[in-house]
Amino acid sequence: MTDNLDTVFKALADASRRALLDRLRAKGGLTLGELCEHHDMSRQAVTKHLAILEAANLVATVWRGREKLHYLNPVPIAEIHTRWVSKFERTRLTALNNLKQALEKKND
Repeated sequence: MTDNLDTVFKALADASRRALLDRLRAKGGLTLGELCEHHDMSRQAVTKHLAILEAANLVATVWRGREKLHYLNPVPIAEIHTRWVSKFERTRLTALNNLKQALEKKND
């Protein structure tokens, strides 16, 4: 379990990979070409990021003819939530999040 979580945390540590996951959350079933359209990186870079996300089980793929479709797999993120986030009081997390946002807004 720890190795799996380590892989997930490492995959989520990169902003480009999180952006790819955000795209797949908004609309699943995207091809590599569609994922490349809105990112300022090469096709090869997107392919490498997808491989890391697939290894972490954050992205599932399905072949439709000659197209490889990518979908977000939310299960590893839900496991992190269950293990780490849900153990804290919701009100404290909300208060900390509000404070963080206020401080970030003040620094802008």
